Amino acid sequence: MARGGKGSRTAEGDPSPAAVPKGAREEAGGGGPGPPPRWPRLAWALALLAAGLAVKYYRDSEAARRQVLGIPSSASHVLPSVYPQFKRNHFNGRAATKKPKSIKELRIITYLAGGACPPSGGKHPEEFKPIAEKLTGIVPVSSTEEEEVLDPSGETISVLAKFQPLLMETMTKSKDDFLGVSHVALSGLRNWTAPASPVSVMFARQFKAFLPPKNKVELGDPWWVIPSELNIFTGYLPNNRFYPPTPKGKEVLIHKLLSMFHPRPFVKTRFAPQGTVACIQAVAEFYYKIAFRVHAEFQLNEPPNFPFWFSPAQFTGYVVLSKDASHVREFKLFVPNNRSLNVDMEWLYGALESSNMEVDIGYLPQMELESLGPSIPSVIHDENGNVMDSREGEPIQFIFEEIAWQEEISWVEAARKLEVAMYPFKKISYFPFTQAFERAKSENKLVHSVLLWGSGRTLRETVLESSPVLAFLNESFISTWSLVKELEDLQLLALCAGLTSSCILVGRASGSNILAT
Repeated sequence: MARGGKGSRTAEGDPSPAAVPKGAREEAGGGGPGPPPRWPRLAWALALLAAGLAVKYYRDSEAARRQVLGIPSSASHVLPSVYPQFKRNHFNGRAATKKPKSIKELRIITYLAGGACPPSGGKHPEEFKPIAEKLTGIVPVSSTEEEEVLDPSGETISVLAKFQPLLMETMTKSKDDFLGVSHVALSGLRNWTAPASPVSVMFARQFKAFLPPKNKVELGDPWWVIPSELNIFTGYLPNNRFYPPTPKGKEVLIHKLLSMFHPRPFVKTRFAPQGTVACIQAVAEFYYKIAFRVHAEFQLNEPPNFPFWFSPAQFTGYVVLSKDASHVREFKLFVPNNRSLNVDMEWLYGALESSNMEVDIGYLPQMELESLGPSIPSVIHDENGNVMDSREGEPIQFIFEEIAWQEEISWVEAARKLEVAMYPFKKISYFPFTQAFERAKSENKLVHSVLLWGSGRTLRETVLESSPVLAFLNESFISTWSLVKELEDLQLLALCAGLTSSCILVGRASGSNILAT
């Protein structure tokens, strides 16, 4: 190949434009104009920027539309192939004849049927099993914990709901537009001012869910009514959901009870520990007194608003019932209100799981369920053997014998057993801040103080559950667990009393203020 000059050629063997004389080019082109000038680089950059903004606008609009329809953005790339088959198999009234080929396809079919918003990354498909089983014709394996058929002539019990809404002034972000918090974001919270069902009548047999397993008959020996399925390795359930999965087995009772407060209870929280744990507090010849603790939460918003999660610290309570669950003498469930803050709240600012989330805490004065009296028969017989319906006519007075407990433990001891079952790090005792230093002095130990703005979820699920850490703290420290709000109140009391007090300031990280010394 020639090294340039007249007659140099390109790799294809044609004369390069630079090598052709101007006259020859004019002859070859018929004397027409030359090629148009190139666009400046700035024009190309502006065009690309405009295209990018257009794509972003389209995606945001599509995400918002899918949020309203309950369809995830992750489904868009498989909708064209799945939707026609789904429509043929399901919208014409026929059952599906072909199982989904993958979890992804199963998820999309579920979404098209009106299911909840999806978990991220294909995790936790069990949330969509109820709808998927109906659509695909897959019959679940029968379980001994499935809801039993209740006898309509069995005893019934009336339960009363008591509810006082959250005190908005206890939130740090309660005011509209404070730190970007809009009125719409808190609409579900502000509108929740009364229980959904003030009174509910339930069958006594439904409380069979609280009866202990055969291997859990010792006082204070806890068991799981609804097992926790999450831990630090499994992660957590998704945030971008609105509607709870259909409850099954023992979940039905908890769901029915919590539905008296709000129509959208989730009997399992998104984070561990979730579920319900119970233990025997007292035993009589024919009765148990069962103490229980429930970790559940509520979804307060519906589309087109974004999810708002309302998570009480715990539901606790007790039930007194016969050993065959045919009679319930007493029932109570409540959110403890003895701490300055007892509710965690989280809400999204977008339609996707990856959307920004805001976190806050607050105080709920009252959230309580209580039986109006013992359960009574629905149908009884008079002296002549005639059937009498206690639900009609004049009220019938019942006299119940007093229960003589043979063995029992205190409520404080039972509650601690349940707390340790939920939180293994509580195997060591955490004393009130005002008592820790005197106790440490008397036992010649150091003070291990945990100071929290929120729940301290990360701390309690990691280092504090470590066996070596538990042993070290138990041997050498007196531990205390406090909220920043509690120490602020304590400092205020000390100042009002003219006492000298000190204040420990702690930085905020990941929603919690933590101090461990």
